[in-house]
Order: sequence, then C-alpha cells, then structure tokens
Amino acid sequence: MINDKSNEFIRRILNFPAVRPSETICFSSLVTSLIQLGQKICECKSRTFFTNKKNARNSIRLIEDILIVVKEIPNGVSRFANSSILSSLSEIHFIFQKYQFLLEDCSREDARIWMLAKSEDVSCQFQMLARAVAVALDVLPLEEMDVSVEVKQVVEFVRNQAVKLKFEVEMDDRSMQMNVLKILDQLEDGIIPESSDLKRVLDYLGIKCWSACNKEVKFLDNEIFSEGNADMGLLSSLMGFMIYCRGTLFEVLDNVASMQIKGGSNNADQVIRFLNLDDFRCPITLEIMNDPVTIASGHTYDRSSILKWFRAGNSTCPKTSERLTSIDLVPNLALKLLIKQYCYVNGIPFVETGRRNRDTVKSVATGSVANEQAMKLLASFLVGRLVAGTMEQQNNAAFEIRLLTKTSIFNRSCLVEAGAIPPLLNLVTSRDSSCQENAMAALLNLSKNSNSKSIIVGNGGLFLILDVLKGGLKMEARQHAAGTLFYLTSVEEHRKMIGENPEFIPSLLELLRNGTDRGKKNALVTIFGLLMRPENHWRVIAAGLVLLVVNLLKSFKREDLITDSLAVLSTLSERSDGAMAVLYAGALPLIVNILSSCNSRAAKEYCVSLLLALCIHGGADVVPVLVKNSSLMGPLYSLLTQGNSKASKKASTLIRILHEYNEKTSSGLITPVFIEDQFINVW
Repeated sequence: MINDKSNEFIRRILNFPAVRPSETICFSSLVTSLIQLGQKICECKSRTFFTNKKNARNSIRLIEDILIVVKEIPNGVSRFANSSILSSLSEIHFIFQKYQFLLEDCSREDARIWMLAKSEDVSCQFQMLARAVAVALDVLPLEEMDVSVEVKQVVEFVRNQAVKLKFEVEMDDRSMQMNVLKILDQLEDGIIPESSDLKRVLDYLGIKCWSACNKEVKFLDNEIFSEGNADMGLLSSLMGFMIYCRGTLFEVLDNVASMQIKGGSNNADQVIRFLNLDDFRCPITLEIMNDPVTIASGHTYDRSSILKWFRAGNSTCPKTSERLTSIDLVPNLALKLLIKQYCYVNGIPFVETGRRNRDTVKSVATGSVANEQAMKLLASFLVGRLVAGTMEQQNNAAFEIRLLTKTSIFNRSCLVEAGAIPPLLNLVTSRDSSCQENAMAALLNLSKNSNSKSIIVGNGGLFLILDVLKGGLKMEARQHAAGTLFYLTSVEEHRKMIGENPEFIPSLLELLRNGTDRGKKNALVTIFGLLMRPENHWRVIAAGLVLLVVNLLKSFKREDLITDSLAVLSTLSERSDGAMAVLYAGALPLIVNILSSCNSRAAKEYCVSLLLALCIHGGADVVPVLVKNSSLMGPLYSLLTQGNSKASKKASTLIRILHEYNEKTSSGLITPVFIEDQFINVW
C-alpha cells in the first residue's frame, strides 16, 4: 500500500510533532542534545510575545531550572545509561520539543491575532506541558545518578513549581479578546466599527504598519484553505477583521507596501525570473509539476505521474531504475513554492492540486457573516476614496482593490456592486504612472466578474483601455489593458466592437512585438479571443499577425508563449486564407521542429492541428514535405496513444493522409515531389 505522507514535515500552528529520541541513542548524545535544545528554548527570552506573555515567561524559567539539573549530570559515564534514566531524559527531551514549538508559535510575527483568539487553548497547552515536566521529574531516578544534594533539591523545587504554576488566560489578553469579539459582532450587523477600537486591538498586538497587517491576512488565508481546519468560521471572521483594518487604517504605506504599490519587484522575484524551467519538469511527463513529491531514491516527480507508475506494478525509480525499499511519497514543498513563484512572476498559470479551489469556495460563501459584511463595508469605503480622496488616497484604494480582487470572486462581486468600475476608469487617465497601473490592474481583475463587462463597456471603458494599451505610462499598465480586453472578448458583441475598431488589433500587435513576456502573452490570448469571431480572421491577417507570430516563435523559450502562439496559428489555419498565410510565412519546418522537440503536450496537439489544417488547405505543397520527414511519425504515434480524444483523432487522420500519399507514390500512381522543389513554393 502506498503511504502518501501529504502532511509530513509540514507543521501547522499549534501542532507539536515532537519525536521521541531513538531507544538506541547513547547516554552522552542524549544529554548533549537535551542541553542544546534547552538553550534554544531559553534564547526565546529575547523574542517579543504580544499575547500569553506571562505563560511564556514562566515556561522559559522552568526550562532554565531544568537545565541546571541536566548540566550537573555527569556526561559520558556509562553506569548512568540504564533504561530508567534514559527513559526519563528522553521524556524530558520530548517535552522540550513541544515547548519549543509552542514558544515559536506564541512569538510568530504573522499570527498574532490568531494566537490572541486561541489564548484558552494556548494556556491549556502550557499547563499540560508543565504537568508533563512534573511527572518526568518525579520519575527521574536521582538516587541512581551521581548528583549533589543541591541538585536534588533543585529538582524537587522545579517539580513543585511545575505542579503549582497556574497557566491561565491573562487579564489583558482576555480584555482584548472581548474587544475583538465586540467588533466582529458589529461587522456581522453591518455596523462600521470605530477606528479607535480597531487601532486599540492592533496597537496591543504590535501591528503598526500595512505590511504587518498584510502578514496577518496572508496567514489567516493560508489557514482557511488548509485541509482539516475545524476553526473555519473564526478564521474567516478574523480575516475579514484584518482586511478591513488593512484597507481603512493605514493612510501611509510602509516601504514593503510602497514597493508593491509602485509596481516594484523584490530581489527574490528577480532571481526566480531566471531559474531554469527544466528543473521544474516531471521526469516522466516532462510537464511542469503541480504537486512535486520525492521518493526513496531522492528523485522528485509529479504526484499523479509517480502514483500512476507505482499503481502499474512498478517498484523502481523511473529515472535510475533503482529498486525502492519504500514507495512512500514525501511532498517537496520547497520546490512547489519555487514553481508557484516562478509561474506567478512569469505569468504562467499554476493549477493547484489536492486543495479546494479558492475561487470556487469564495464564490459560494466567505466562511462567516462577519467576513462578508466586512468586505461590503470595505468596498463602500474604498469606492468613496476613489471618488473623493486625494491622489495618494485614490492610489492606495486602487492598490487595495487590486489585491482584494486578485483571487476572490466574492470580493470582485462586492466591489462591482459598490460601483468601483466608473471611478477606476477615470483613474486610468491619470498622469501618475502608479495610479494608472493600479487602476488598470484592478479593472483587469474586476473584468473577470460576469456583470462587470457590460459596465466597463457601457461607461466608455473600451476607448480608455485602448488609450492605455497604446500609450500607457508603464509597460505593466499596457499589459494589464491587454489582459482586460481578453476578458471582454468573452462577449460576442465586444469581440465585434473591438475587431471593427481599426486601432485595437495594431496596438495588440505592437505589444506582441515589443512588450514583456507577460505583455506578449496577454496580447496573444486576447487575439485568440478575437478569433472566436470569424469576421476578425482577415483583420488580423491583414495586420501582419501571422509573419510576426512565426518570427517570434523562433525566439520564444517559454512553453506557454509557444503554446499560445500555436493556438492562434491553429485557429487561423482552420480557414484557407489563414492556412495559406501560415504557409507563406515559412511556418511549416518550424511547426515540425516544435512537434519533435517541445515537451508541452498542449503545444504538440496544436502542432498536429496546424499540420492537419495545412494538409487540408494546401495539400499539394505540404503533404510531400511531411512524408519525407522521418522524425514526424514518432510524436504523431505518441499523441495517438497519449493525447486527448480530439488530438488523437487529428493525429490519426494526419497519419492516414501521409500513409495514403506514401502508398500512392510507391505504386507510381502519383509523381513524388522532392523537398528541394517545395522550398521555393512553401517557405
């Protein structure tokens, strides 16, 4: 049976996965490890505890007293290494690990409001660990150990302290808990909380800037979408509380937020941008991994691929053929994080697996009434800032809307209903580059809402977006404009309006020619959307799209750009004029080369669609060339067995066409055409 250790080595907050020392550990190693662990715990004194201060302080003192005893144990003397002494010290080591985890949680910088809300549970944990210390010291066989009378007295003192100490929710923590609950009740009733009440809570928790508040939001968001969390309602309410605070209390943004609001990127983004994409591929499928797991050989594969391998009866490493002693799967979380960051920085879609889809969950409900009402109140506040605020307040509001609408369907709906679109459209005309970019990015996110598209177009948004697409103050604003157009093209009437305007398609081609990779991608997918209306085919061909895309294909390194380019060419080739334009642009050898060398299955499928369309519309020029290419059949037969049903049918049809032509030329029914002759006509 496969042991899928999905949660192994992932420590959730207020979970303490302590491991008991091995029964075979030597006495001196155990004592040394115990001292080192105790010293690490004592170093927590320098940390800031915003809640449970007294409990944390008393626990650290308890550990310090125990260390006095442990340091007095003669180290390395074998006569003390009997089972009862080892067992007692192992138990203390086990308790120390739990103390370390608990103190780390109490001093976390991103979970302050959660630790305040869970103060009862935290104080109970401190109490239980103190009781465990008392029991461990009670059974410690001091008579068998060569320690002084003074040490024995210290042990007795510490044991008594551990029994007598009362770990309770501190009075200040309890009072602040009540304040938070009062504010949550107000939010549930749709009542705007007093800013002074909100500030009192944040000041108590030491949350004094936008980025510190944002850390809390991110933590709560991750906890909400972690599997098996029983505190969903409370987490959701607290997240609504913190998002409301983040959006309403911070007039001046700190350096981290300012860098984000100005569209800056950090050093990590710059490093990730230049990582090698091949390192993120599954060795089995050669596709980018969504859920990397490491097996016993030390090699990493995508979870679905390696599970399929094992379920087929294999018990070896696919890469090394090494026979595995275990087929356990250990999540490679560091690699998964890198892949997600790489995809985000480079605008590549990343499909989350094994977790509930965030958009789906948030579209149904926010998880609590307090969260829902907080978002509605915040939406009204932000729209008010957009309409009547200073330029800085408008920019901050646009940035906040940009954040709120990035992933949440519910947030988009609230902001559309609150009337955010008209003032955001006004803001895209700003001569401040940061304002324009944030407003355009917010509109891009809102354009995903089904009701927003008609509002954008009805308020003259198409022409404002066109102005940004043509002459945005920053390249980022221009690529956001192209992305917004993509979502607008999902409506047939909008495809007609955009296609018939003589400036849109040339502007998209200009972005495709000179934009960033993300800008190129947005331009490609928008053009693909426009091609859903057949009347737009001749317009993009006349604008010179085909030759531009074919030339860009020769230089593209990113698979998603290659795939999107092939999708556009494939759609155009469904009609004879498009197919001939692709042929005359010299695309045939390029398509064959991509089919033979590209790792992306989607790209291969588009290649087959293209080749089949070219055979149908330009058979006399295409089929003889393909027949002579010996490297073509391998990828075609591979797609025949591994592609989706549509791709398999197209691959089958193309193989049949090539076989029929080959049989006819072999039997002398038609005269073979040599490739050299075709170069003149085809490319």
